Amino acid sequence: MKKLSIIVSCYNEEKALPLFYAKMERVRQQDFADIDIEFEYLFINDGSKDKTLDIIKRLSNENSKVKYISFSRNFGKEAAMLAGLDAATGDYIAIMDADLQDPPALLRQMYDEITQNHYDRVGTRRVSRKGEPPIRSFCARVFYKLINGISNVEMVDGARDYWFMTSQVADSIKSMREYNRYSKGLNSFVGYNTKWLEYENVERVAGETKWSFWKLFKYALDGITAFSTMPLIISSIVGILFCLVAFIAIIFIIVRTLAFGDPTSGWPSLVCIIVFVSGVQLFSIGVIGQYLAKTYLEVKKRPIYIIKEQNIESQSNDHSKS
Repeated sequence: MKKLSIIVSCYNEEKALPLFYAKMERVRQQDFADIDIEFEYLFINDGSKDKTLDIIKRLSNENSKVKYISFSRNFGKEAAMLAGLDAATGDYIAIMDADLQDPPALLRQMYDEITQNHYDRVGTRRVSRKGEPPIRSFCARVFYKLINGISNVEMVDGARDYWFMTSQVADSIKSMREYNRYSKGLNSFVGYNTKWLEYENVERVAGETKWSFWKLFKYALDGITAFSTMPLIISSIVGILFCLVAFIAIIFIIVRTLAFGDPTSGWPSLVCIIVFVSGVQLFSIGVIGQYLAKTYLEVKKRPIYIIKEQNIESQSNDHSKS
């Protein structure tokens, strides 16, 4: 019998979890009724501060196929997805959120694409951003255009962290033990034959989003620094251009002084130029600092996540993952 491992990262999802589990069980019983396949639920509690873990434990007591991993603190969604991949034992692996923004009804179609049409994995993307603030939607579109223009890997606009893949694809993704993880880029980097399913945006069934504008901005910076060195190249080019402009300005000032005298006129414009150039320098140093910071975090080799408790016997003696 084949096995499907469902990886669900959870952070303060006490309101959404019962609804998610009920929906998933209906999909398993109805959509997969004609298939001899075993479901395995892997709930990753990412340091939740509400009753998320209690609900997961209750579901585990009711269903032996429900497994869980609970972190010692909040390590982030990227770490939670990696922990799920590390623990998954299925022939097929699905990654999805607990808020039902990733429609469980698509699972059967995703399964058929892999088993019948021989895709290695199936991804999902939203064709609309209904329910999102307009400024967030605009910034998201700008980001994808930017990252695809400066990166060597293609990232699909509207792509969700909702994947259905073979164990081979999962092994390739989890083999990359980067501390600074950007899953959309990692999924594109590994390649494989991919089918994309499109659907209208679905709003959360309960609870509130954990992604503020500032968190999304930092996440976008992680994606840019992880999959492109173009900002460093731009900084170098700007530096060269300003050196040329400065050299030309020096020649102009010397010639003007010899011809007309009064070399001290125009100090307001000079102050503006100094402030502008200083801003460019600080920006360039900031870009370099971002790459140095990421390198610093990588070389320390800290574990990507630390497990406080779990009910997965195969990992009972392994409390952290690098």
